[in-house]
Amino acid sequence: MQKLKLLYEGKAKKVYETPDADLLIQEFKDDATAFDATKRGTIAGKGVVNNKISARIFELLDTKGVATHFVKLLSDRDMLIKKVKIVPLEVTIRNIVAGGMSKLLDIEEGRRLKTPVLEYHYKEDKLHDPLINDYHIRALELATDAELEEISSSSFTINEILRRFFEEKNLILVDFKLEFGRHKGRILLADEISPDTCRLWDKATNEKLDKDRFRRDLGNVEEAYQEVYRRVLG
Repeated sequence: MQKLKLLYEGKAKKVYETPDADLLIQEFKDDATAFDATKRGTIAGKGVVNNKISARIFELLDTKGVATHFVKLLSDRDMLIKKVKIVPLEVTIRNIVAGGMSKLLDIEEGRRLKTPVLEYHYKEDKLHDPLINDYHIRALELATDAELEEISSSSFTINEILRRFFEEKNLILVDFKLEFGRHKGRILLADEISPDTCRLWDKATNEKLDKDRFRRDLGNVEEAYQEVYRRVLG
């Protein structure tokens, strides 16, 4: 499938038109950002790792009945996806306290939650993706009630599938971010699922094997991404 016009370039990906108006090519970059892009860098091989991990997970979710934008893997860095209109929400599912939840509620990182927590963030860079609730979403007409119910239900379903999947790989799924899009009247899971969007800790040692190594200057960032790649694809 041929890349045509560049439609969008974000922090971690580029999206191109293709000869088919309903399909796009999503290219994964090695660029890394954190803290609203105030911290920038490069993680060697990240694009390849995230592309292939995302493809594997999208394929898994498809077998479990979760509808996604993924069509097929095209190359080391490129995947073919359905063209969706992104719902301007980031959905975070938390199984263990870390990151933003730890700071917001002054709870020690690592505390296991009795039940998973779902958070919505309004996708708006200039506002730093603020935390919002169902009432904001309805009032601002960011999603319909039916769409919000589908997004919420799918997010918890995805969490259960991925928790078990990563546990089999001796990884703890601490939390993760999801994005959804509209495609021909349906809500589809979009974007990516990778060490960029998931917090993954080693099951035996709690060693961080995700983007937090970049955020917190922990070192061995490339090695952590490659380790997740080996466990997921191996």
